[in-house]
Amino acid sequence: MTGQSLELFYVDGRPDGIVTAEMFNWTGSVLTAPRTELGRMMQHPQARHSGVYLLIGEDQAGTPRAYIGEGEDIAARIRNHDVNKDWWTQVAIVTAAENRLNKAHIRYLESHLIGRARAVGRMPLDNGNQPALPSLSPSDISKMEAFLSNLLVVLPALRIDMFVERKRVIQAPATSDQPIPAKITEDKWPRFKLNNTRQGLTAEAMLVEGEFIVLQGSQSRFEWSDGSASHTYAQMHAELCRAGVLEADGDHRIFTENYVFQSPSAAAAAVNGRPSNGTIEWREADTGQTYKEWERARIDATRVSL
Repeated sequence: MTGQSLELFYVDGRPDGIVTAEMFNWTGSVLTAPRTELGRMMQHPQARHSGVYLLIGEDQAGTPRAYIGEGEDIAARIRNHDVNKDWWTQVAIVTAAENRLNKAHIRYLESHLIGRARAVGRMPLDNGNQPALPSLSPSDISKMEAFLSNLLVVLPALRIDMFVERKRVIQAPATSDQPIPAKITEDKWPRFKLNNTRQGLTAEAMLVEGEFIVLQGSQSRFEWSDGSASHTYAQMHAELCRAGVLEADGDHRIFTENYVFQSPSAAAAAVNGRPSNGTIEWREADTGQTYKEWERARIDATRVSL
């Protein structure tokens, strides 16, 4: 994978205001703003272009929700139809330079984004049925696939991560007694274990190319612990349950997929059902070192080699 150059422009000088995002050698552009800035955002020339848009927020129960739509004049579409939706708090508009996207293009983008969001399952959609793909020439399909590929790089930089797939297809053994698949063995990925004896939970994880992956079959607490339901990791635990990554298995839950976490602590929190210091709770499978000790040993070894 080659590097990418992304430019964010804070229109008001504030990262929580109106922001535009563009990428070198990409014809697309993303314009995002909080709902409180909707009036000003609609005056932006880009808002009058054809494209797709995302409405993001949460319902009265606090469950995240999103809506994906398209329009040949996005500002008019939002004003006439979706401004009456009460739950959304953020809007993102996706267009192309010189208003190059036609009706078939934006329907293609809308259909694929809805399909991907549902496949990832991180955020429930307010959409009804998924729209059918329009008929496009092979060259136009190639252009739209390239457009989508770049868009899915830009959106997470704007903290819109509903399309980020964190499930991984590596096949983890159900127990450590089973042989590790060749793909993992030949690369010698480090393996970690977490044992929560108080809750009767065991979990295994691997660090694969910089990704901390909790393996399929690992156990998790059935519900997030009382007293910290507003914690970021509590919302993450609820998201995993909602997406089917964590499924009920007796008095606990079980990981149905290999799943990537942003840190060992996030992974430990998902297992324990409470805020956790993953750097000391995860232990390297062979040596018993904590993740923190294992990481320090690697850093020290690098220093010696230099």
